[in-house]
Amino acid sequence: MIEVQNLVKRYADTTAVNDLSFTVKPGQITGFLGPNGAGKSTTMRLILGLDQPTSGSALIDGMPYRKLPDPLRYVGALLEARAVHPGRSAYNHLLYLAQTQGIARSRITEVLSLVGLTAVAKKRFKGFSLGMGQRLGIAAALLGDPEILLLDEPVNGLDPEGILWIRTLLKHLAAEGRTILVSSHLMNEMAVTADQLVVIGQGKLIADCPVEEFISQFSEESVLVRSPQAADLGGALSPLGGSFRTEQDGALIVSGLTAATIGETAAARGIVLHELSPRRASLEEAFMGMTKGTGQYAAQAAGGSAPAPGPAPAPADLSALATEGA
Repeated sequence: MIEVQNLVKRYADTTAVNDLSFTVKPGQITGFLGPNGAGKSTTMRLILGLDQPTSGSALIDGMPYRKLPDPLRYVGALLEARAVHPGRSAYNHLLYLAQTQGIARSRITEVLSLVGLTAVAKKRFKGFSLGMGQRLGIAAALLGDPEILLLDEPVNGLDPEGILWIRTLLKHLAAEGRTILVSSHLMNEMAVTADQLVVIGQGKLIADCPVEEFISQFSEESVLVRSPQAADLGGALSPLGGSFRTEQDGALIVSGLTAATIGETAAARGIVLHELSPRRASLEEAFMGMTKGTGQYAAQAAGGSAPAPGPAPAPADLSALATEGA
């Protein structure tokens, strides 16, 4: 289990993580969401002991990462898949990590096969594509067969087959009782992968709840209506407390009224309906609505100037994760 308690991290005048508390429980996939600059990567670095908190704590089964015996056997992490010596082969990269923790060479062969890199095991990393590099990073995270996984954007660069593979793998590992924390900007993928969500913005906790609860709590259900008398229908619905917007194709998106009420109102007035479909809000819609205004970066209108980004932590040195506590 991962326990983050009142975690704070400041860089000069910038507070990257602000009194953040949450728990990642075993047996489920916890999605870690937030806009760019929200503090997700910083939080993961703090959990893994790559940065020191200004205050608060981040514990793994009650201990700081640095005090874990055989850390690669306990925690697997993917923070920066490109943090590999370019002249080193995939096999030798994993061999280096395995030797620091007393992991058998046979395990290297197993994880290379698991991630689909057996054919390029002897190829130098500098020739790897983004997706191949991502698979090698996942192999490194799985090398010690850990009970806890922290993965930052694990599907980055993977093709659809690779995304399905990592989703299936994570679900299998969670079913075995492992603790899994996954950050991603792909809302549709998180919607079908995660069981629990931890959402942060500007370093603060916004939500900590199951996926379905997040969608229902932070979005508004609506009804899609198509009618050749859309204007008449809109006028009839407004007095009932409903609100609507008109799409480019003329369809109405109605909020605040059920499909039954809309249908009964149309029937009472002789208004023809071609479609009446309740719309379930997506995780993306709920996320965008809840985190609006909490991102560090915002697109500017032409001629405008973007805000200067705050200081960011140095790239993760994954070799440190292998040698810490060895």
